[in-house]
Amino acid sequence: MASTSNITICHIIGARPNFVKLAPVYHALAANDNVEQTIVHTGQHYDDNMSSLLLSQLKMPEPDINLGIGSGSHAEQTGRVMIALEPVLIEKNPDWLVVYGDVNSTLAATLVASKMGTKIAHVEAGLRSFDWDMPEEINRVITDRISDLLFTHSKEAKQHLLDEGIAEEKIKFVGNVMVDSLVQLLPEAKRTAEPILAELGAKPISLVTIHRGALTREPARVKKLLESLGILAKVSTVVFPIHPGTSTYIAEHGLESLLAPLNTTPPLGYLEFLGIQAAATLVVTDSGGVQEESSYLGVPCLTVRENTERPVTITEGTNTLIGFDFDRLAQAGTEIIETSLDHSTRETTSIDGWDGKASLRIAQILCG
Repeated sequence: MASTSNITICHIIGARPNFVKLAPVYHALAANDNVEQTIVHTGQHYDDNMSSLLLSQLKMPEPDINLGIGSGSHAEQTGRVMIALEPVLIEKNPDWLVVYGDVNSTLAATLVASKMGTKIAHVEAGLRSFDWDMPEEINRVITDRISDLLFTHSKEAKQHLLDEGIAEEKIKFVGNVMVDSLVQLLPEAKRTAEPILAELGAKPISLVTIHRGALTREPARVKKLLESLGILAKVSTVVFPIHPGTSTYIAEHGLESLLAPLNTTPPLGYLEFLGIQAAATLVVTDSGGVQEESSYLGVPCLTVRENTERPVTITEGTNTLIGFDFDRLAQAGTEIIETSLDHSTRETTSIDGWDGKASLRIAQILCG
């Protein structure tokens, strides 16, 4: 990759999953000696142990700057990031600010850069759930509206942007950067997960990841979810990496006994989780990224949400939306487990642009 002059790029990260999107882009840009990169972690979601482990597994350096914003309401987080980030951007004066995904830090950084006249590139642009009760949807729409470059990962994402009146020349279809990380690290992930899988035994695995407040902060829904997972535990080993906050919530509402049939663990590292996911017979999730990873891996996925901003995982992947119909979750999950035991014929899903090279296309455009 060639460039005639130095290019300065500032990456803004607000949550651990965004590092999975950043890593391949960072490495692709690092191949150009004329590119100077700065990583700013706003600290919107931060856990020293988990973040350090993730950075190590992704072969990434520690962030150059950590704003240490911490938790708070959506307004508090957005405001704190804006206040703390402005002097950083004044000092660094980057050619490009690159933002990822749809967290509050993404929107806050975009607003600051826009006011300063800094060019903005949004990775994972054009995703839409059309659910305005989701704070992430607001973040996506506003970020896309004021960004200068919109890197999309699917055809429908481009169409959403065009339908909203965004100029076509701003939209660049590049593919899925999360798949880049997956492709690069899958062999290592499988090796890393081998001891865990050996300990779990020979039963099929149902891998569960739940984090959204629409589910984890509703006692009746949590109860029904755990009861459904208990049914799946009769025909599989249910592996449930559970956030400490969710564990506390379950205990506060007297639901701990429903965890007994499940194999609960603390949050797993990226490689460990990916390795288990690749070996799983079923995935149950409310995570957008996990929907995509499962689709690429060819693992059946049941999404406990009423909508998804990643419909390509349904039309071309392995994902099924089940909403909050927990009887359906138990029934559909059991059927999948009982009919999908042979992994030998499983193939990775071929979705346009999900080829492990999205980050190279992004780097080429930013340096072009």
